Amino acid sequence: MKPPKHVPGPWSTPQVFFLPNLMTAGNLACGFSAIVFIFEGMRATDGDTARLFYYAIFAILGACLFDALDGRMARIRGQESMFGREFDSLADIVSFGIAPALLVMDIVTGEFNSKLGWGVAFIYLLCGGMRLARFNCLSQEESEGRLEPNHRDFVGFPIPAAAGLIATLTMLLLFLNGEDKAIGFWKYLLLALMLLLSFLMLSEFRYPSFKRVDWRSRRSLIGLFVVIMTCVLAVLFYEVVPFFIFMAYLTYGLMRPRISMKWQKKIEEGPEVEFENELSEVVSSESDDDESVA
Repeated sequence: MKPPKHVPGPWSTPQVFFLPNLMTAGNLACGFSAIVFIFEGMRATDGDTARLFYYAIFAILGACLFDALDGRMARIRGQESMFGREFDSLADIVSFGIAPALLVMDIVTGEFNSKLGWGVAFIYLLCGGMRLARFNCLSQEESEGRLEPNHRDFVGFPIPAAAGLIATLTMLLLFLNGEDKAIGFWKYLLLALMLLLSFLMLSEFRYPSFKRVDWRSRRSLIGLFVVIMTCVLAVLFYEVVPFFIFMAYLTYGLMRPRISMKWQKKIEEGPEVEFENELSEVVSSESDDDESVA
């Protein structure tokens, strides 16, 4: 007896779209590379450790970039699928869960008891995995129509941003400490940050997803200038600026409930509505002029 059409049989294959999943594969490759660099840094001499950790941090940030691209490509091209969602989560747990946990654990265990470093790193990894599982459950309920789609917010701090914050803070501390792996008292800051991020990933705080901002979005010249200058500064001063970008995102989510909806829309979506209103006013005035001339 054949199964019903809505029940996939063992012969069925999931729908796989090339470009979005290629970006996810890039995410996974960066995460795997970060882990390899961290293990090499554990075995390296003091002179090479900081350099290998920098490579690992850059690989984690590269994974953040690929993760942002795969979702945007899927939405723009209408190629969202269950396979892509699951593949993305598996890549995320490697790039944004295991890699940052190993990075901090190695730095922390250089001075603290190894059980403490292992414990904090595992708490972070556990909360990150649970956050990804919750995200997939909510997405599945939205696709089945049991939950209202929410394309505006993330529930809980997203794990790619958490990994980016840990990576950039580690890079900043290495830079301030003269690229010495033993960063002294600042290790307490890394431990506290990982515990805070673990809590925020499972919390009900809502963070903007910026899913409505895509390649077709129209923004003001000032907004474009600010984005370009932020990217330029992040490249020129990569040891410092990226940390403050991720920290600003973390702080904004905590302060967001106190901000009016009007300002939230301007910050997260830009003055697109105002731009369209101005454009319609210009078009209407030109049409009125044409009618008067006629």
